[in-house]
Amino acid sequence: MATESETTDKGVGLALALGALAVIGALLMLVGAPEITAAWGFAAAVLFSSLAVVGIHLFSY
Repeated sequence: MATESETTDKGVGLALALGALAVIGALLMLVGAPEITAAWGFAAAVLFSSLAVVGIHLFSY
């Protein structure tokens, strides 16, 4: 008896969306170089990139 399984690409889509936000954070870090804006850009880049990795792991088998 065969079983059917359905796979989705939610993890990939979530990773792409959060990866785009991480790139925006990195660009913000680049533009606001010696100011507090760079610190917020770094925080956003680290946060969104780690959430992208978590999203991939959550939605994989």
